[in-house]
Amino acid sequence: MSKPSIIVLYNQPVLPSDHPEAESERSVVKIADKVIATLKSAGYRASPLALGCDPAVLWSALKEREPSAVFNLFEGNPDHAETETYVAGLLEWAGIPFTGSPAATLALARCKDTTKHLVKGAGLPTADFVVVDALPMPRPPLSFPVIVKPARQDASVGVDQSSVCTRQAQVEERVEQLLKTFGPPVLVEAYIAGREFHVPLMELPTLEALPIMEITFPSGSSAWPILTYADKWERDIPPRFPCDLPHAVLQRLGALAMQAYRLLGCRDYARVDFRMNAANEPFILEVNPNPEISAGAGYASNLGRASLSHHEFIVKLAEQALARGK
Repeated sequence: MSKPSIIVLYNQPVLPSDHPEAESERSVVKIADKVIATLKSAGYRASPLALGCDPAVLWSALKEREPSAVFNLFEGNPDHAETETYVAGLLEWAGIPFTGSPAATLALARCKDTTKHLVKGAGLPTADFVVVDALPMPRPPLSFPVIVKPARQDASVGVDQSSVCTRQAQVEERVEQLLKTFGPPVLVEAYIAGREFHVPLMELPTLEALPIMEITFPSGSSAWPILTYADKWERDIPPRFPCDLPHAVLQRLGALAMQAYRLLGCRDYARVDFRMNAANEPFILEVNPNPEISAGAGYASNLGRASLSHHEFIVKLAEQALARGK
């Protein structure tokens, strides 16, 4: 008896090759090919589905193929980012189990301003912030420097060296630019000088924090040590697993990440990003319920250190989704 059928759902690239966000959009195609090959090697009947701007394509495929589950790699159309949430909602409506977080979590995490309020209200540490919906804006009750970024984008879209501002005039100029480019709201946060850490989480089926990875920035550079869009997609950032942090600090990062995971209702896997100041005080930057899980991404590096191969991870995700369907 053959194993169940699984649709591997991903973004159909729609941006021109010279678009500044084209690389991030096209990366998911390579991931999908790898996932399909992995599932087929495990005996599953895996087939691709590239989804563009027409949701009817997905609905028709679900009816025609009648998959047992969907391996969801869809990250939303670049000109309509909310479709990441809509697709998960449509799968829930159709009653088809899928990998990754549910629609409600994806919608909440995409609203970084709302997530910040939720995290702060739960007593978890995060940098002080204000949300700007329109100009003119009052002087934020924050000490300079601050970092200004769009509140409804991901993959570091809209973040570059000009995002860090040291004067009110810079803040106003940057906010105006982001409002025109991405629309409201805009998030203005206190800039946390220090180190940056990513804590990957896996729930297969028990929630655990994987080894913590530090983002390394060029030493001796005059640039602000922040993870910009260009850094993420144009610069090879080697993973660094810090061994100089006290065990208690590493434990606290993992515990905080798991609390944030549960707070937002994440499922299967996620990543929580932190900044840490010189006093080893952590601040939650972001909760990402849909991080890249390709074999070459940072998440996969952590899998190896947790004694789990990328192949095993992909298969376990599919098996867990199938189990939810039962």
